[in-house]
Amino acid sequence: MSITAETQRPGLTPELARLNREIEGYAREYGLDFYETFFEILDFQEMNMVAAYGGFPNRYPHWKFGMEYERLSKGYAYGLHKIYEMVINNDPCYAYLLEDNHLVDQKIVMAHVYGHCDFFKNNIWFSKTNRKMMDTMANHATKVRKYIDKYGLDEVETFIDVCLSVDDLIDHHSVFIERRAKHKEPADAETPLVRKIAASDYMDDFINPKEFLDHQKHKLEVERLKRRRFPEDPQKDVLLFLLESAPLENWQRDVLWMVREEAYYFAPQAQTKIMNEGWATYWHAKIMTDRALNDAEVIDFADHHSGTVAAHPGQINPYRLGFELWKDIEDRWNRGKFGKDYEECDNYASKRGWDLGLGLGREKIFETRRVHNDITFIDAFFTEEFCHEKKFFTYQFNPERGVYEIADRNWKSVKQKLLFGLTNFGQPFIYVTDGNFENRGELLLEHRHEGIDLRVDYAKDTLRNLFTIWSRPVHLKTLVEGKGKLFTFDGEKHIERKVDG
Repeated sequence: MSITAETQRPGLTPELARLNREIEGYAREYGLDFYETFFEILDFQEMNMVAAYGGFPNRYPHWKFGMEYERLSKGYAYGLHKIYEMVINNDPCYAYLLEDNHLVDQKIVMAHVYGHCDFFKNNIWFSKTNRKMMDTMANHATKVRKYIDKYGLDEVETFIDVCLSVDDLIDHHSVFIERRAKHKEPADAETPLVRKIAASDYMDDFINPKEFLDHQKHKLEVERLKRRRFPEDPQKDVLLFLLESAPLENWQRDVLWMVREEAYYFAPQAQTKIMNEGWATYWHAKIMTDRALNDAEVIDFADHHSGTVAAHPGQINPYRLGFELWKDIEDRWNRGKFGKDYEECDNYASKRGWDLGLGLGREKIFETRRVHNDITFIDAFFTEEFCHEKKFFTYQFNPERGVYEIADRNWKSVKQKLLFGLTNFGQPFIYVTDGNFENRGELLLEHRHEGIDLRVDYAKDTLRNLFTIWSRPVHLKTLVEGKGKLFTFDGEKHIERKVDG
């Protein structure tokens, strides 16, 4: 099956095309700004297929996409979930509608999509992403198929497996920050000085011959290079280090580069999941309730919207959290519930009824949409009042009763847990610290223990896959129960030994 924007674009029915123009007009009237957006209608099988490819039906062939398609299809068949919409950060944007949705659902989805498209275009964390990713994905697929024809499906697919297993070892902020110092070493470091034997001018050429000085200078240079760190500073973008330093064949380096490029494309979506989904939900609710909804659609809209923002036991619903925060920000800045006077007011009744009539809410949410990601969004706007009013809490599993129970209602604890789960996407911080470990050409990684433990089984699998790329033993230094430990895979077996923490 092959779905492309060109073949599906004419499939929008006249009624849906009219609604699309209407809702796009409402979105622009509210100030939303987005690239041209094309909607395509898919049946549930096509929708599951596109979703399995991450929204890009022209991606390279790989078994993981087939597995994801089976998971989505089974979930749809058993009524566990249903995909209502997908939208792609591209210029132009592409969005998919499920053909058997009710008309009110299609209107909600269109309004929701325009919220996403506005966020993609204007949020700073998307400013460095590839806006022609649809074409890039197609180019990647063409290259991978060429390599499969040349080297065989098993070899290429196995290497893609290895690359995908480490595709999160990137530096998500590196597109905004220059990590590597561009300064040169001092001149005396570039040209080692050879100590001469003291001699009179007329005897200097005999006591310190040029051949001897050149030989000594070469020895000093070799020693200097041995002492020099490789890399000079710990490097968080492990994939970039491997691309530059691992002994890969050209096709392998190309595949690893493609996997890294796609990882950086998807990174901002993970960094702004709560904001983005909340923003789209806020705007579909605003457009539908204020402009696009007719009387006969009220019940269906309420049912769909309430399902979107419902609390999910055991996990955070990004639609709900983001939606409630955007509404709260708008309300606070409309009423002037911010600043020194408000913060220092200790009268609960006064704060609850506080209203200076500033009307700055709409301006504030657009400003916030532009500059924040999920971490700074939660840090800046998840307040004590918001936490208590929306009844957020932390929970933990009670092994005696076999159920999850409320552990803490303190807003600072709730906020801390939210931020902790969002920092580095809740994954361990891994850095390359030495590409010539113990002067044997082996690779040393270090886990910076900032509250996130390593799963030893995951770590061992990762070391095995990194060995495939590095072709020499790979080591990982970490802390286990507060004590330093070095995990090693030498190509045949895993080794563990204690080291200084």
